[in-house]
Amino acid sequence: MAKILITGATGTIGLELTKHLVHQHELTVVGRDFSEFPDDLKKQVTVIKKDLVNPKNWTNLLDHIEYVIQLAGEADAKANFYGDLLELNYKLPHNLFKEAIKAKELKRIIFASSIHAVGAYPEYVQVKATDPVRPADLYGVSKVYLEGLAAYYAYSQGIESIGIRIADYKVSDDKLDKEADKNGMAMYLSKRDMNHLIDCCIEAELKEPFLIVNGISKNTFPRLSYEEAHVQLGYNPKDNAFEMNEIFESK
Repeated sequence: MAKILITGATGTIGLELTKHLVHQHELTVVGRDFSEFPDDLKKQVTVIKKDLVNPKNWTNLLDHIEYVIQLAGEADAKANFYGDLLELNYKLPHNLFKEAIKAKELKRIIFASSIHAVGAYPEYVQVKATDPVRPADLYGVSKVYLEGLAAYYAYSQGIESIGIRIADYKVSDDKLDKEADKNGMAMYLSKRDMNHLIDCCIEAELKEPFLIVNGISKNTFPRLSYEEAHVQLGYNPKDNAFEMNEIFESK
């Protein structure tokens, strides 16, 4: 059982990961507003209400924490740079890594990057985790910044990190767009596969202190290659949007 701190636990992915991890690990969840966080889950985790954009609120926050799952951020691809994008996607992760230097028991930071970091590649091109970044919007640029920030702290300060370029996450099959074209289906990431990938990120031994992997399901044509995650982390996705779409069409 590991001691894990999750930021962004009230978001769609964060909530499902918290539900998945709560029976295996000792969880602390941090954020500004937990008014809609399930009451039964509050009883099973440590809840800390803090604005993580303020660097003072990070003081001693990582004491006795072994893993950080950094999900907090602005996810709107059209977000204004001088608004939440600057506050949540630049300042907040900067505060995290600066505090991580002081955290004596911290083993690893697992952070949410995005498919938007490589979104400008042509359609039907499968993008590897080792391909050059190619963001298509300022949100994607902010994720490239986060990847660079993590790499800097990994190689200069010894803060081990794994970044996940999260594709089109769906919390359940009924959230799949039944009219999606092949490009839409190629970007699918299921809740089951995301939970499995996080387990892999926690358990794996890394050869280097920094790793970027693609978070995507086992689609017939995956927009992102999951080879790096399979080889380095033992990730074996199960779900396939193309097969699910065939089931929809047969009904």
